[in-house]
Amino acid sequence: MVVLSKIYTRTGDAGDTALGNGARVAKHSMRVTAYGTVDETNATVGMARLHADAEMDAQLSRIQNDLFDLGADLCRPDMEKDAEAEYPPLRMADSQVARLEAEIDAMNEALEPLRSFVLPGGSALSAHLHLCRTVSRRAERLTVELATMESVNPAAVKYLNRLSDWFFVASRIANDDGRADVLWVPGANR
Repeated sequence: MVVLSKIYTRTGDAGDTALGNGARVAKHSMRVTAYGTVDETNATVGMARLHADAEMDAQLSRIQNDLFDLGADLCRPDMEKDAEAEYPPLRMADSQVARLEAEIDAMNEALEPLRSFVLPGGSALSAHLHLCRTVSRRAERLTVELATMESVNPAAVKYLNRLSDWFFVASRIANDDGRADVLWVPGANR
């Protein structure tokens, strides 16, 4: 368990930070940028939860916990050295991806097929979930970019890819099962 008795340490005052394996890197490194954007996604989920009913809140709570797992995974490079680690690093698992897929499928059953693109909006919860979707997509892009340079757990990338889909389907649920979706009308304002 993590114990934080002192919040500031001054160790990052020169612009670097420690990764999960103790290595120090620049705060603007791609790895820090990727897991920092996962943290930003988590903050947007916290805002969405303010508008959620009990069922959606429970789902969003599980996602927030997963996002901390994902941050822990991304802050620990060198997956090939996991067996040598003093303690087993926390890595995303395919079961977390499968849970998102099952929840997406269950939510999607209540929805009519889309006949147009959806504009972010409608209910407050839907608007917040669209923000979650776009921030999680950015986290995914950054994680995919990181994976071109360093090792990244494939389950982490899959999770982020499914997560943005989860937020999209949930945003439709939050709009009266899609009946209150705000649809794009191509060229409407020409």
